[in-house]
Amino acid sequence: MIRVVLADDQALVRAGFRVLLNAADDIEVVGEAGDGQTAIDLARANAADVVLMDIRMPVVDGIEATRRIGSSNDLSELKVIIVTTFESDEYVFEALRAGASGFLVKDTEPEDLLDAVRIVARGDALLSPGVTRRLIASIAGGSGRRLADPQTLAALTEREREVLVLVAAGRSNDEIAEALYMSPLTAKTHVSRAMTKLDARDRAQLVVVAYESGLVSPGRI
Repeated sequence: MIRVVLADDQALVRAGFRVLLNAADDIEVVGEAGDGQTAIDLARANAADVVLMDIRMPVVDGIEATRRIGSSNDLSELKVIIVTTFESDEYVFEALRAGASGFLVKDTEPEDLLDAVRIVARGDALLSPGVTRRLIASIAGGSGRRLADPQTLAALTEREREVLVLVAAGRSNDEIAEALYMSPLTAKTHVSRAMTKLDARDRAQLVVVAYESGLVSPGRI
C-alpha cells in the first residue's frame, strides 16, 4: 500500500485528491495538511511514501518543505510530487533542485495522478519528454538559475555523460537503450551509477545536475 500525504491550503483540492486516491486499491491517504511543516510532521508520523505538495502555502511553503524533507535523514525514502498551476508557478525548477521527484498540474487527468503516485513511489521520477521537460528547460534558463561547478561531472565516464544527457531529455531507460544501442538493463545500470556518483536522489535530481553543470542547455535537447 502506498501511503500519501496531501499538502494544499485549499481544502477542496485536498478533498478531490483524497477521494480519487482512496478509490485505488493500492493507495491510501494517511494525512492532509494546509501548510508545509504540518505535511512534514504528518509524513513522518504516518510513515508516508509520497507527499503531493502545493507550492504556495502559509507558514512553510512547498519549496522549503521539500528542502527540509530532502535534508532529513529519517525522510530519505519520502518522495515529493510538486502540484502546480503550471503557468503561474515559476518556482518548479527550484523545487526540483530542493529534492522533488517531479510535478503535476492541478487539472491533471485522474489516471495520470494515480500513475504519478505509483511511479514516484517506486523510485522513478516524473520526467517525460512532454510538458515536464519544456517547463524545466524554461525555468532552468531563467535569471535565478544557479550554476554548479562543471567538475561535478568529473566522476562520470563518457558513456554515463551520454546517458545523463538523455535523462535530462526525459528519456526512459528503454529509450536510452535504443538511442545508445545497449540493453535496457545496461541503461538502467548507467543511470544508477550516475545517481550514486552525483549523490542524486532520483532522475529528477540528475536533470538538475545536467542543467546546472552546463552539460545540457535549456531548449537544446
